Amino acid sequence: MTTTPFSTRRTDPYKPPAQQVQMQNECPVSHVDWQGGGKIWAVTKHADVRAVLADARFSSDRSLPGHPLNQVYVAGNQLKQLIEMDPPEHTEARVRVMREFTVRRIAAMRPRLTEVVNETIDAMMDGKSEAELVTALSLPVPSIAISELLGVPAEDHEFFQRHSSAFAKHNATVEDRMAAVGTLKAYIAELVNTRVATPGDDLLSRQLEAGATPEEVVGLGFLLLIAGHETTANMISLSIVTLLDNPELLQQLRDDPDLLSGAIEELLRYFTIAEIGGLRLATADIEIGGTMIPEGGVVFAAANVANRDPEAFPEPHTIDFKRGARNHVAFGFGPHQCLGQSLARLELEIVLSTVIRRIPTLRLAVPFQEIRFKENGPTYGVYELPVAW
Repeated sequence: MTTTPFSTRRTDPYKPPAQQVQMQNECPVSHVDWQGGGKIWAVTKHADVRAVLADARFSSDRSLPGHPLNQVYVAGNQLKQLIEMDPPEHTEARVRVMREFTVRRIAAMRPRLTEVVNETIDAMMDGKSEAELVTALSLPVPSIAISELLGVPAEDHEFFQRHSSAFAKHNATVEDRMAAVGTLKAYIAELVNTRVATPGDDLLSRQLEAGATPEEVVGLGFLLLIAGHETTANMISLSIVTLLDNPELLQQLRDDPDLLSGAIEELLRYFTIAEIGGLRLATADIEIGGTMIPEGGVVFAAANVANRDPEAFPEPHTIDFKRGARNHVAFGFGPHQCLGQSLARLELEIVLSTVIRRIPTLRLAVPFQEIRFKENGPTYGVYELPVAW
């Protein structure tokens, strides 16, 4: 259908990439040029994306030579992470980690997360009438949540937060990001070594007790940080900027706070901020959406545009808090569906409900058109969000 490289770039902050929408309308399983060279099969319909993500024959194993992220894996020279494994290796490792994200364990975090959000808002508003919300609220909350989940000592929270936020800042260079990654990996490794000698009541200690090696636990700790920090921060910012830019939506939540859960699902569907998780390698000839994808074919399951599929979500480009959109694929689908989705939902719920209640006069401090969005992926969001009250 097209000879231009497949793009995840959004030019309208409220719409998926136009190229992906065109594919969904004209050729839902398209063979297109990949950004780094070669060809990929772009899958864009909701049902087809779920089929790809649920089928283990579409491999996530980045150690396989044909996988599109193989060079990144080899350059990293490290143990496989959960996102890089296939069953049965992945199944065993995931079952061990899933114990940390049960509904009961996440629910038990609510009182402390509520304290964290209130303390962060207190600091943001202290003697001020405006702030840059990404650095003042969106980034700190998930950073503190992850640090407490991993058992980072209270005296190290500021250090952990500063470095975990460094690779998400709008003006961070590649060198800045790599330095932050190195610092955090070294810190988590030191923390794990401490837990080997002196176990505590935290995720790292429990994983060690469950039989994971120290190297595996270091990798898991860093993966949880990367997967759960900037993504949740971006959803907080996107949700707030959308409510402030669409006051009728904000008023709906003020009038009926019970709508918040549905609103969060709808905003997750609407923005579908994480793109990179959809890359797979076909390990057999597999038919998807009436198209045969050959063994060795690289597949991109485009969750972003799949969540705007009118066959799954009528009037998909409209934000409808009463839609009931729990079948979205913003957290993926199948074996690799996001482990931390319950924690992300809880953080979003507490932040949004607290902001709506505590800062009724919150508004954008600049025109919406001046807000810079992260148009080129792999994680959608805003670089900065100036607000006032």
